[in-house]
Amino acid sequence: MQTHCMNLSEATELVEAAFRKVSVPVESARSVASALVAAEAEGQVGHGFSRVEDYVAQVVSGKVVADASVSVAHAATTSLLIDAGNGFAYPALDAAIQAGAELAQEHGSATMAIYRSHHCGALSVQVEKLAQKGLVAMMVANAPAAMAPWGAKSAVFGTNPIAFAAPRDNKPPLVIDLSLSRVARGKVMNAKKAGSSIPEGWALDQDGKPTTDPEAALEGTMVPIGEAKGTALALMVEILAALMTGAARSAEASSFFSADGPPPNVGQYLIALKPSDNVGFASRLEDLLQHIESLDGARLPGQRRLAAMAKAREQGIDVPVRYIEAIRNIIDGQF
Repeated sequence: MQTHCMNLSEATELVEAAFRKVSVPVESARSVASALVAAEAEGQVGHGFSRVEDYVAQVVSGKVVADASVSVAHAATTSLLIDAGNGFAYPALDAAIQAGAELAQEHGSATMAIYRSHHCGALSVQVEKLAQKGLVAMMVANAPAAMAPWGAKSAVFGTNPIAFAAPRDNKPPLVIDLSLSRVARGKVMNAKKAGSSIPEGWALDQDGKPTTDPEAALEGTMVPIGEAKGTALALMVEILAALMTGAARSAEASSFFSADGPPPNVGQYLIALKPSDNVGFASRLEDLLQHIESLDGARLPGQRRLAAMAKAREQGIDVPVRYIEAIRNIIDGQF
């Protein structure tokens, strides 16, 4: 696959220009571009450049409201309800994190419920922002149905990811981000666009049989992590991200990949917690993490992500040329 190396600033400017071309306001375009490039930089390519064409097509069709207005309301003292306005998720997440962090710093905790939202990409990018403010964070999100309850063939849940982050003294935050399918569905779409097969064990076709064909996988279901345990966790995420927010359930949400249909109206739910100094959180966390690192063969979650981010900052990111050409075509008005 032919690639071109771009520094992070250059990559962000290029992606932002594509969204500006389809009348996405500057602040929103920058928010979306920053999130997509951040995902690409940490190695989550299914949430990076591969999404730009789909996002733009959905703006053009009206499935995503280009100039959506985000509103933040207090459902209770420490509970926020954020309406993404059927626009992109990232501006809504920016508003939620800013307001939620302030509440958590003042009151010790905050919850942020986002509805009428869209694909939110790499959750790691979002929870890390809260950890950088000294907060322990958790985030869940639902997505269009792609995973069946264990033993069934019909999709009920999305890949419904979970992410967690905790601040560390003088070190990057501990960040954990996992999809409840064995791999994120975006990787399957990325394989389809690249014309390549997928490894066996990622997905099942419509008949519930293992497949290496990404198109058959997209028409079928994703394999959950941990078998029945994975789908139990997916149910928990569904309750938080859809029912607690008032968003559509995964089975009701339209595709993130297609420009057809109504807005997906998915939800995201975030929790921010301020560690109490009297429990010695920072030192106890370091003791725990150092103990894990001292064990032969063990490594902390997120170490590959940190290495990828450091490499991206120093050397840039290798972006498939086909994605760059597609974005430049959009900028030139060919969409």
